[in-house]
Amino acid sequence: MTELDGNPVDPASLERLALVGYGHFTSMRVDDGRVRGLALHLRRLVRDCRTVFTAELDPELVRERVRRAVRGRAGSFVVRVTVFDPGLDLARPADNGRPGILVTTRGVGSAPPPPLRVRPVRYERDLPLVKHVGLFGALHARRRAQLAGADDALFHDAAGLVSEGPTWNVGFILDGQVVWPDAAVLPGVTMALLRDSGHDHVTAPVTVEQALAAEAAFAANTAVGARAISGIADTGLATDHPLLRELQRSYLSIEGDVL
Repeated sequence: MTELDGNPVDPASLERLALVGYGHFTSMRVDDGRVRGLALHLRRLVRDCRTVFTAELDPELVRERVRRAVRGRAGSFVVRVTVFDPGLDLARPADNGRPGILVTTRGVGSAPPPPLRVRPVRYERDLPLVKHVGLFGALHARRRAQLAGADDALFHDAAGLVSEGPTWNVGFILDGQVVWPDAAVLPGVTMALLRDSGHDHVTAPVTVEQALAAEAAFAANTAVGARAISGIADTGLATDHPLLRELQRSYLSIEGDVL
């Protein structure tokens, strides 16, 4: 299913998105018509639209477009809302345009995904506070990690400070508390929901060495919640830590908002 501004999308519009690659998005998991953190997803789209297009986005219009696109669909799946301008001129991106709302869906596995083994890769995203469509660098880092035998990449900067993964935030359990890296990262919706779950959370710089010494670690994103990380490079991590299991239970207990 693909709709642009409430209508079937035409190939020319998708061609502009593919060839120019300028826009922003959010992905949200829908379970029986409900979305955890729906207001946070909508707030992200409004905020990023101001940054990317200097334009105001109506969150209720976005909600209506998503409702229309998924009407009658049951079960669990992921909806991606991409905001881009089908008429954007590559030579004049500063010209006033009209951002459109593209809604697409994809399936999601019914079983919990297995733990991840990650590999530290030096990489810093462009405009990290915005969930933009420029994924080349992040996916190239993921490819490098996978070619080295891992499942995914764990980003760090030149100073060895950990930030995030290609499509997820990362949390560590250190000294019995949840530690989120103090770095330029995408403010994830799942991360925000987990932080509000009532556990002891702090934000602090985390070096690669500290990450290797963590009691446990997890990847956080909308499709999987808190996914255990089983190892970083050649160092194994516990995937059944009691605090990690409690975080996973807390996340699953969050009632989603009705679309």
